[in-house]
Amino acid sequence: MSSASTIIPSPRSVANKSQKSKLLDAIRMTLQIESAAVRRNTQGFNSGRYLATASIPDYDALKDKTRAIKEAALIHLPQLLKQTEESVTRNGGHFFLARSGNDASRYITRVCSEHQVRLVVKGKSMTSEEVHLNHHLEEAGIEVAETDLAEFILQIADEQPSHLIGPALHYSRERITALFKRKFRTDLPLDTGEELTRFAREKLRGKFLNADAGISGANFVTADGSIVLVESEGNIRLTSQLPPLHIAIAGVEKVLPNRESLAPFLELLAPSATGQGLASYTSVLTPPMNAAPLLSDRDVKREFHLVLVDNGRLQMREDPILHEALYCIRCSACLNSCANFQTVGGHAFGGETYSGGIGGAWEAGTSDLLNARFSELCTGCSRCVNQCPVRIDIPWLNSNLRERINERDAVAGKGFLQRVFTSQTETRAPLTKIFFGRYDLFGKWGARLAPLSNWINHLPVTRALLERFAGLDRRRELPPFANETLAHAAKTKSPRSRTPQRGRVALFPDIFTNYGSPQRGLAAIEVFKSVGIDVVLTEVSADGRASLSQGLIRTAREQARRTSEVLLKHIRDDREIVVIEPSALAMFRLDYRHFLEPSVFDEIRAHSFEVVEYLWRVLEERQLSAEDFFPASRHPLGQKVFYHSHCQQKTIGAAASTEALLRTAGFDVATSRVECCGMAGSFGYKKDFYELSMAVGEDLFEQVLAAETDGIPRTLVATGISCQEQLHAGLKRSVFHPMELLAAVVQDAAS
Repeated sequence: MSSASTIIPSPRSVANKSQKSKLLDAIRMTLQIESAAVRRNTQGFNSGRYLATASIPDYDALKDKTRAIKEAALIHLPQLLKQTEESVTRNGGHFFLARSGNDASRYITRVCSEHQVRLVVKGKSMTSEEVHLNHHLEEAGIEVAETDLAEFILQIADEQPSHLIGPALHYSRERITALFKRKFRTDLPLDTGEELTRFAREKLRGKFLNADAGISGANFVTADGSIVLVESEGNIRLTSQLPPLHIAIAGVEKVLPNRESLAPFLELLAPSATGQGLASYTSVLTPPMNAAPLLSDRDVKREFHLVLVDNGRLQMREDPILHEALYCIRCSACLNSCANFQTVGGHAFGGETYSGGIGGAWEAGTSDLLNARFSELCTGCSRCVNQCPVRIDIPWLNSNLRERINERDAVAGKGFLQRVFTSQTETRAPLTKIFFGRYDLFGKWGARLAPLSNWINHLPVTRALLERFAGLDRRRELPPFANETLAHAAKTKSPRSRTPQRGRVALFPDIFTNYGSPQRGLAAIEVFKSVGIDVVLTEVSADGRASLSQGLIRTAREQARRTSEVLLKHIRDDREIVVIEPSALAMFRLDYRHFLEPSVFDEIRAHSFEVVEYLWRVLEERQLSAEDFFPASRHPLGQKVFYHSHCQQKTIGAAASTEALLRTAGFDVATSRVECCGMAGSFGYKKDFYELSMAVGEDLFEQVLAAETDGIPRTLVATGISCQEQLHAGLKRSVFHPMELLAAVVQDAAS
């Protein structure tokens, strides 16, 4: 008999993740059962999106346009709601503004009961999931038939959606076959997608023909009285046009000013969602229609009800952070581009209704803050930022949710160590968050006491205590603190310099490089000087990345202020800032806009570069040959390399230079295609998320091995410290920073 600890939970039993134990149970469940299907389907959507958006000539301009329209609509939302009500009523329809989810469900149930509805056919609607509409209707004795194929599957399985547009994306074809055979007791083979679709269609056809009412969502609602339905199966058209009674339910944030404002949204929605140029079916309806209901032999007039749902949205509109979520058009680009979501899907990275990085804000806004605990799976990798068609900074949303949840959790846990460290950080948060968020403190003292601190850190009792109190997984190998920091080593070592001077830079010694991997910084100094670039080191300063990642936003803001003063001093001394750790550069180019005055942020952003990015710029501008300076043929480890760029480095547009320089120098470069390695800074060190981190990393490990099918190992090259640690953990091989690779050639030439 199986013990209770081996029982696999159902998705619904772990949907509410206000308790962290439910989140961890959900991660284990999805890794065991759903991961392969989720990975295949989300990565397919993601690849299609890259192709589809690349073919849009005015892609960025369209995103700016959608953003502006949404912003204006939210500013004028109260007036637009009034206009919508007037338009729907004038057209002969009925309008209801539901203040809560219960209000919405009660209204729809009452309308159906008054019309003696026995059977409702329903199109996919996340808002109806949010308000638990099906439950209310069924309690009133009304049968509800989900007509979207994926929702049909989930209704049979009694599961909540795991994806915004692909609700049953976590199901493989084999699992669907087994489900249908078990539930319908059929002997049909159902071995292909065509057979499964035909079977479901036959089951649903009778529902359409006999339904008394149809319920749909709405992708958009216009204040002049129209609704827009975007779909791939055609079932929503049948739902909205076959029955005499049509009820549409949507959140108030779906309202746009008029039909003319729809164009940029429709141009971006399908490419962002599924990689299609345009969805298979796009219906713009102004109900009720004049024509009689299709297939009706009764003298029945069409009746239409539009139910717009508040349920916390108007309060979100006033929230300085959560209002950003109201821009969302539910395309799922953020889900599909997220490495963690690609691995576990929305049954782990999601709540009772909404999923993925954007889902946390929606659960917090429409339900309860602690229901957004799954947003902990957003690592801030930023791969979603450039993919959002309305430019929502989802990592920033989740960092703020983390701060708010930290406050709640800190009140619940008041241990001695937590009180001590809280007094040091002026931020109320659990000890685990303070531990991972204040590496600047631990790194400073760890490096000062090295090698003693390294010896202590490897003791089994130390690892057990760190796991117990700080959440640091003992299975992760801890990188040692440097015996000599970069700041100290750079003063005592004088790499040779080559003239003439071809640039002036200030190298920012981020805390991860300074205390843990000074060899990366020393290599960069040596490479720069070999090309004739004058280098000085800035003061050591915590840039705020670690604090921000843990939701210690007040600490991150103060660190950003101090670091900006350090950077500006060198910028105004006519030096460009060069950065080794991409996550620190992403702070300067992306995240500091949340912490600094716009003019200060713009100045720092314009003068900050990744080290190889700057080097490539100098070589190109001065028409110098990379092969002359760094001939790959002379590298002691050979010319074959495998290059993995940091996730945030890709987002800020600083990754391509490394590959270009290496290829020009003569290296044979294979490049990773993953969005993120799965380590994501401190994420992979945490006991709670170690298995997920390693599961995400499997794609990267497999790509390395696939590039070595000729039997010749490639030198592993990665720009981020966390990426280097992940590759080392998965492949048990040495991993180098690109500057270390180039410095080896310089040293070989010098010898």
